[in-house]
Amino acid sequence: MSLGQEAAAPLKTPKLRVPKGACDCHIHFYGSPERYPVAPTSPGAPPLAGVSAYRTLMRRWGTERVVVVQPSAYAFDNRCTMDAMAELAAELGPDAARGVVVVGDSVTDAELEAYTKAGVRGLRYFMLAGGVLPWETLPRMAARVHEFGWHIQLQFDGAEMRDHVETIKALPGTVVIDHNGKYLDPVSPSDARFKAFLDLLETGRVWNKLSGPYETSKQSFPYGDVGAMARALVRAAPERMVWASNWPHPNPFARQKNPDDIELLDVLLEWVEDDGVRDRILVDNPAELYGFPRS
Repeated sequence: MSLGQEAAAPLKTPKLRVPKGACDCHIHFYGSPERYPVAPTSPGAPPLAGVSAYRTLMRRWGTERVVVVQPSAYAFDNRCTMDAMAELAAELGPDAARGVVVVGDSVTDAELEAYTKAGVRGLRYFMLAGGVLPWETLPRMAARVHEFGWHIQLQFDGAEMRDHVETIKALPGTVVIDHNGKYLDPVSPSDARFKAFLDLLETGRVWNKLSGPYETSKQSFPYGDVGAMARALVRAAPERMVWASNWPHPNPFARQKNPDDIELLDVLLEWVEDDGVRDRILVDNPAELYGFPRS
């Protein structure tokens, strides 16, 4: 170290030691706008976020698997997502990454088959600003992708949960709800809007992602208001919970909160009391949902 230089602060390490095969079940990649232009429907310009940066984070966490989700910024253009999945497969092996994409009515069965062979396991419905698939297309698209073994990944304001319970119950196959229901204003677990989510879990076909608390919480880590809902979801259906970081935190307003990636893993220590359940959430549940090999 040369004169005048200060030693860099050591990187923060997680308190949670993850088991072998642990998976982050919701991240996005963003490339250069020259190669991957942002869709006109995007509410803003996303941050650049590539495979190399995310691999560094995987090493800090100790995770070995990842689910790449098509970001709303690219609408129906899945090239960045698929390119990143291919790069991860080249570095980590063919069973290290799975994908969730956005496709519409014009997609052919041959294209769905090609996506499936490349590791895609879900169709994303994003019902907030920037989303491109409307509610009315959900039943027929869910039926189409169900034939290929895909699930529906669904994100909307949880305050509307009661309005969509019957629609979701009528869908074939599995439905994955993002971010603890994404209640833009967190509610009590006793609230009727949250009980509607618990009602969906009772079907045995609805899953939840324990993720993104910083996006909606009115509190700092460990996000007590969202955490109360997360703990209730874990108690209700521990076998259908998965964890995710939501890296690189693309929502520009949420990103201003500067979420700590290590804390977003360690929050599982606050939300899940049992070590065995926590391991299941990190390894076994993602293996079942996304078709990863069993460890």
